[in-house]
Amino acid sequence: MKSLKKKRRVQVIVVAAVALVLSTALIGYAMRDGINFFRSPSEIVADPPGPGEVFRIGGLVEAGTLVRGSGAEVRFAVTDGGASVPVSYVGVLPDLFGEDQGMVGLGSYDGATFRATEILAKHDESYMPKEVVDALKEQGVYQAPDAD
Repeated sequence: MKSLKKKRRVQVIVVAAVALVLSTALIGYAMRDGINFFRSPSEIVADPPGPGEVFRIGGLVEAGTLVRGSGAEVRFAVTDGGASVPVSYVGVLPDLFGEDQGMVGLGSYDGATFRATEILAKHDESYMPKEVVDALKEQGVYQAPDAD
């Protein structure tokens, strides 16, 4: 009798372990496209990502680089003080987007230009995403907003 209980207990544990491994694998598979890593311009220049890899870039829109092309195309450069990466975006920019302002873009790097599919601008004059602040602090060019 004990032998049968022991076998049943082992079977339940094995089935539970297999279910746990399978559910973990399914969750990982489902999230593979939903995870976008953040990179600063200096990181992109130092170690360029592979073609087609989707990630976020953040920094300040470099002054004097904002050029509106034909149609809805916009070109500009994003910098963290250590490096600058050209960005191309087709679409409508957020209202608060401008030169010398913080931004985060989602897209991929083709080896020369970051092709953005989404552009996010800061919320107000003092907001900047944490990743952008950290990257600017690392480069030594971060300036805290004036407290009023």
